[in-house]
Amino acid sequence: MRASSPIEERLIALIEPVAAERGFRLVRVRLSGNRRKRLQIMAERGDGTMPVEGCAVLSRAVSAVLEEKDPIQGEYDLEVSSPGIDRPLVSLEDFDRFAGHEAKLETSVMIDGRRRFRGTLAGRDGDAVKLTMPEGDLIVAFASLADARLVLTDRLIEEDLKRAKAAEAAERAQN
Repeated sequence: MRASSPIEERLIALIEPVAAERGFRLVRVRLSGNRRKRLQIMAERGDGTMPVEGCAVLSRAVSAVLEEKDPIQGEYDLEVSSPGIDRPLVSLEDFDRFAGHEAKLETSVMIDGRRRFRGTLAGRDGDAVKLTMPEGDLIVAFASLADARLVLTDRLIEEDLKRAKAAEAAERAQN
């Protein structure tokens, strides 16, 4: 789910090493638009944060590679951002990392007459993700997900603030 098309997969192959060299983990890449395209890159540091300065560093580095390789036909806008608090869940590891938090899932196939589900992440079972809902538990193959993202809650905000403060303190300690 980090990419939704072959061109996005090629872009990830170009961008991921550049991001990793600078200490960032690529979360997702999206190329959208017809006339004027937009390349959206979501990334974060290993601690789950992404400061504005990090976005600028990654943007400059990615721009140089994209300029050299020219993988996108025509003009486009480049947008580098953090995944945000209500981030997309794009890897199996995300479902373990954010277990206990509320999420919305959308499947590419119907399950019990539905495609949209909301509940509490309960980790994963192999290549399937688990969601606890009031009406019962859902286990769905990761490959069947069309979209998944965290729901903004007070608990999620609180944990994000703690993570940001810890990252700031670690950065101050290094300097």
